[in-house]
Amino acid sequence: MKDRQNVVAVRSSSCRDVSFEVRSAIKSHSRRYNSVRGFEVIGEQFERAQSRLFSSSHFCDINVDCDEEEGYLEEEIYPEASSMTLTTATATTNGGGGGDKKKRLAVILDHQSMFTVYKLLFLVSFVVNITALTLAVSGRFSYARRNATVIAVGNILGLVLCRSEVFLRCVYWLAVRVLGRSWVPMILKMTTTSFLQSIGGIHSGCGMSSIAWLTYALVQTERTPIDIPTVGWTILCLLILSSLSANPIIRHLYHNTFESIHRFAGWAALGLLWVFVFITTEDDLANLVRREIFWLTVAITFLIIYPWTTVRKVPVEVTSPSLHASIIKFPGGLIPGLFGRIARSPLKDWHAFGIISDGKDTHKMLIGAVGDFTQNLITNPPTHLWVRQTRFAGLTYLLNMYNRVVVIATGSGLCVYLSFFLQPSSADVHLVWVTKDVEKNVGGEIKTMLDSFPKEKVVVHDTAVSGRPDLATITVDAARRWRADMVIVTSNPKGTAEAVSASKAAGFNAFGPIWDS
Repeated sequence: MKDRQNVVAVRSSSCRDVSFEVRSAIKSHSRRYNSVRGFEVIGEQFERAQSRLFSSSHFCDINVDCDEEEGYLEEEIYPEASSMTLTTATATTNGGGGGDKKKRLAVILDHQSMFTVYKLLFLVSFVVNITALTLAVSGRFSYARRNATVIAVGNILGLVLCRSEVFLRCVYWLAVRVLGRSWVPMILKMTTTSFLQSIGGIHSGCGMSSIAWLTYALVQTERTPIDIPTVGWTILCLLILSSLSANPIIRHLYHNTFESIHRFAGWAALGLLWVFVFITTEDDLANLVRREIFWLTVAITFLIIYPWTTVRKVPVEVTSPSLHASIIKFPGGLIPGLFGRIARSPLKDWHAFGIISDGKDTHKMLIGAVGDFTQNLITNPPTHLWVRQTRFAGLTYLLNMYNRVVVIATGSGLCVYLSFFLQPSSADVHLVWVTKDVEKNVGGEIKTMLDSFPKEKVVVHDTAVSGRPDLATITVDAARRWRADMVIVTSNPKGTAEAVSASKAAGFNAFGPIWDS
């Protein structure tokens, strides 16, 4: 085989419902290859002393003990919010120690820049609203002064749109259809990708703005009947509660609590909003359909309720190739790049995972066993699960906007990319998968699937054989080897930040999951 650069790796450890991260020291050696279980494996046996010296606590693999809390794909921002920005195939669980969660939060905050697209979008949306509100208060914006409630509800519609699975699925589809052409300038593709990945900033900005506008509107209702301000102030309290629960500390350390507050407080606020609309109509139902606030509320209601009308209880087949992972098979084929939500109960504890499908009769999820929910899939495999049939798009869906894409994945984080090899794709996708003991942990089905892919497009780095790699180095090497237009790194905060930064420094367009929203 051809020579390539080898990697000196370090001890691996496990994490979360999906996998993740790698970081270690790189070193040049005489180059050689090992062939393990039919896969092309880069690297060589590493020296244990060097491994201990360069070990890193944030690497995650699918089959070893976890030294951090499990990851998540943020769901239910506002009632229906699915974070389109975080595209790793992970899920919230009830497990994980408080100390591990605090460590993970510290890593996330440490690797966040002061200047991100997410924060810029938040700042723009919030500043525009506050400027308009200031003009209204000073009497220079008469429409806003008379219709502060309408603007408040308009902001609520804005924040729901930015988290709507239905709306964003349409936006992502349109982006790929319009921009997925070779002649479209790369800067336009990159800007669109960055915007869609960070659209949660507008969600947050509109959320804070809706509170400000509603407060202003209610201050002006002193002479109205008592029922109007009572309902209005209750809605305001629910919005404030939802915003407080979305604080990064609460969201990361108590994610299930955050999710429940966002969902049920949002539903309660929506119900009260309809009460508010009717009691402010003053019994003139003929005038109701001519009011802006009515149609805004109709739109909000549709966007929130529609995904729940697609909830179904479906038969599933669960196989567990090891104690560390399960593979769930669902009826129905799906297109590449989508994520799906599953639950044992229809009203709580929903979890999102990447989808593997050949586009024909079935689709699958590869799920690492870390938290209570995912471990229970192995110890107590269900025959049926609740699913939302409105699958949502994320960063991976945008692969088809580009010509040549390099994907770096670790552990079960690879699953959402497998569909691009099982189905025809307009993008030329190349994959580097970092994992441990492939067949032992994820089973022969995934191994056979990988064996069927073109060897020149798929590289598996088995850490049990080749040691733990430097993720940043192998990312840049892969981008150069395959002349990537776009690089996606699916890892946890520290590994993602390092690999993405290294890729950008080397002149490549690179993205990874973000943890701002």
